[in-house]
Amino acid sequence: MIKLTEKIGYGFGDMASSMFWKIFGMYLLYFYTDVYGLAPAAVGTMFLITRVWDSFLDPVIGVIADRTDSRWGKFRPYLLYIALPFGIIGVLTFVTPHFSTEWKLAYAYLTYTLMMMVYSAINVPYASLLGVMTPNPQERTTLSSYRMFFAYLGSFIALLIIQPLVEFFSKIGGGVNPQQGWTYGVAVIAVMCVALFIGCFALTRERVKPVKQEEKSTLKEDLLDLWHNRPWWILLGAGIAALIFNSIRDGATIYYFKYYVLEDNSLKIASLGVTVTWTSLYLALGQASNMVGVALAAPVANHIGKKMTYMGAMAIATLLSIAFFWFTPGQLVMIFVFQALISTCAGIIFPLLWSMYADIADYSELRCGRRATGLIFSSSSMSQKLGWTLGGALTGWLLSYFGFKANVAQSENAITGIKMMLSFLPAIGTVLSVIFISFYPLSEKKVKNITLQLEERRKDLK
Repeated sequence: MIKLTEKIGYGFGDMASSMFWKIFGMYLLYFYTDVYGLAPAAVGTMFLITRVWDSFLDPVIGVIADRTDSRWGKFRPYLLYIALPFGIIGVLTFVTPHFSTEWKLAYAYLTYTLMMMVYSAINVPYASLLGVMTPNPQERTTLSSYRMFFAYLGSFIALLIIQPLVEFFSKIGGGVNPQQGWTYGVAVIAVMCVALFIGCFALTRERVKPVKQEEKSTLKEDLLDLWHNRPWWILLGAGIAALIFNSIRDGATIYYFKYYVLEDNSLKIASLGVTVTWTSLYLALGQASNMVGVALAAPVANHIGKKMTYMGAMAIATLLSIAFFWFTPGQLVMIFVFQALISTCAGIIFPLLWSMYADIADYSELRCGRRATGLIFSSSSMSQKLGWTLGGALTGWLLSYFGFKANVAQSENAITGIKMMLSFLPAIGTVLSVIFISFYPLSEKKVKNITLQLEERRKDLK
């Protein structure tokens, strides 16, 4: 049995990752267009180029991690050694040097590329850790739920405090300096992320060992095994589609409230001289609702199965997203209610995805006689990056296509486009995700049989 402290410690890792990831997903495009001064189409192209390259780095990190051998295990050392670079490069991504437009774009390419690389270097081993903490499928689902609960908790905290932090630091030194505000605000988040990763390293342990400890598989063998792993391909496609759904909705949110709802400052914090906007409250509500979904994932999946739970949640999210298009700026209550419902559905599916990847690692080991946990889990990071890549690039391109212009009143066409980016367009991602997962072949019964067979093999080795 995994102790509560270790479950919480494992959750700390994704809490750290998600604090940065949500800020990137929901604010980085806005930062680049409205604060940094880049064109949205150029930013969309940058997201595509940097993330596609980095997505294919993830399997390389997975292979390296699989071959790591230290007194702390295969995956935990990366949490210790990459934590500080993760925080530093994250802050540099939100620095605004006084360069020409061309050099500013080059700086954005450099820092964002480095950020995504260091994210891979720490997040792929972290994700892989789930596969070696316990061989029990139900405990893995529980660990996945802890992971996602803390991920959404981290996102909730980051999204709730980032705008007040930016506003607070913008006023230091006299006047209003949003560039300074973003750099210092993100620095506060970075310190929290570093501490959480170190806490994850300290509180977790690796227990599952490969069946064939005496044999070292080659990279070619591992890649061929992965290439012929049908459940892996299905889960990769489902994960990418689900993240396209999330990234388009998240990336368009700040534009939706700034240019369509035309929000007023909603909550003043007099002691700090800052305000919390409707945007912050909307995003924070989404993370709180995600946590509700995470709490529902394990009990519902244990009752009707992971596959049916996933398909049901995504089907409901599709219908709710489509309905979102017809809300008017005055229907704030309905906008917030539907945000809560859609986010609850999204919160249900991600613990199931991570748990399924662990099941696939067992399936691969039984089928091939070799365990490549890091390589298989790198696909979870790869699908995350590819989903956010396509969603982020599409967000930038769509804003440009619909005629968006930063910091001015928008045309009717641009407003319609922004509304579609929170409704019909992300719904395409949910539909694709349902189609993919409908072909997933590993039922609860099959996974249980796989676990029992692997346990017998491990007993024979002792």
